[in-house]
Amino acid sequence: MTRPPKAEVEKLDPPRRLRRVLKLRDLIFYGIVIITPIAPVPIYGIAQELSHGHILICILLAGVAMMLTAFSYGRMASLYPSAGSAYVYVGHGLNAHLGFVAGWAMTLDYLVLPIVAIIQAALAMERLIPWLPFPAWVAIFIVLITALNLRGIRATARANIVLLIGMFVVIGAFLLAAVWYLFHQQGLHGLLSTAPFYHPATFDFRLVATATSFAALTYIGFDGVTTLAEDVENPRRNVLLATVSVCLFTTIFSCILVYLAQLIWPDYRTFPSVETAFMDVTRRVGGSLLFQGMGVVVILSSLGGCLAGQVAAARVLFAMGRDDVLPRRFFGYLDPVSGNPILNVLLVALVALVGSLLLSLEHAGELLNFGAFLAFMGVNLGAIRQYYFLQSREKRRLLVDAMVPMFGFLFCLGIWLSLPLLTKLIGGAWLLAGIIYDAVKTSGFRTHPALLDFGEAQDDNPLGG
Repeated sequence: MTRPPKAEVEKLDPPRRLRRVLKLRDLIFYGIVIITPIAPVPIYGIAQELSHGHILICILLAGVAMMLTAFSYGRMASLYPSAGSAYVYVGHGLNAHLGFVAGWAMTLDYLVLPIVAIIQAALAMERLIPWLPFPAWVAIFIVLITALNLRGIRATARANIVLLIGMFVVIGAFLLAAVWYLFHQQGLHGLLSTAPFYHPATFDFRLVATATSFAALTYIGFDGVTTLAEDVENPRRNVLLATVSVCLFTTIFSCILVYLAQLIWPDYRTFPSVETAFMDVTRRVGGSLLFQGMGVVVILSSLGGCLAGQVAAARVLFAMGRDDVLPRRFFGYLDPVSGNPILNVLLVALVALVGSLLLSLEHAGELLNFGAFLAFMGVNLGAIRQYYFLQSREKRRLLVDAMVPMFGFLFCLGIWLSLPLLTKLIGGAWLLAGIIYDAVKTSGFRTHPALLDFGEAQDDNPLGG
């Protein structure tokens, strides 16, 4: 029986595709919302202490690694538009089992992200209302976020826009106050200095490398742009431009913020609280009003990240349970009344509570980067194989198809290797558990691994709302 021409089939049963309505500017705006303009603010003091006053160099080094990696993400997204992001790119670009490992590492990120956000919010709140201790704020925020997620309430796009505007208002006030403060103190000379870039008395390359592995938290989330590859006009061009543009904007804007902060408060050893040091910088130039405004922005941004992070983690665990990657009875359970995976929501809340009380912001952030940079390295290698080794010789371009992603891989490898030993041990144990699990499920890697369907997890909306 002969098959009808493809055109006739599509006429009778047109293929189902999402409408490509997003423009390049929409993708860039979306990426900035995900990362947030205040990305370096919560980590500023710790990164300053780790680098002995060279956070600016750390932000720049991490920015180079992220822009090179963003190039690979953008190119892979044009081939495999999927919400699975790194998991899909590594699975298709390299190997299905390596894709499973990348997905397993991403799952660790989903679980740690709410911990980082809760710690940031609780630390800021402790500075604003010091009579209530840190553990109390952690418990309050965990209960609040969990209650909202159990009811299926999610942050809307309008709320994100309002929050973004609020961030720019506070950051804009800081920039104006900082420039006026420095100019008033030392004139034009006070605004121009090489000290934030290099201070010979305190510079140590190993310390800068270690701090860079932490400061890379500034860029976490840029890859979210690639999940909209099916919704954007001309995805081959716009996804690539958007991911690189978001990283470039984040690098430039973050460097301006930390450059001014270093000039305003040159001695990193005198911060009243290293975890909320940037808030003290804002108080020096703008008084208590700007101090409180920055604190509120950090809290709202962190709580928004925790709300979204707990939703994402619960969805991923639900998708893994539904597809029998994890025990279906627990992880695939949906409440018959609300339709929410309440067991997963409560499990993520418990992990966030324990993690927020046991881990410091530094250790939680480094653990988050452990999984993220493994995925980044995999995507860079996948781009090399896909665009260089699998291309015909006539289409190969050494610089674009091999050298750029290779440099991205090497930068990410250097940052990953600079992570502290404790982080590598904890992250390595999680990774080993995933490899063993994959080996058991696939009879010693002889069959295809279980599917981690991140796209389904994001689209099905088991949390309602």
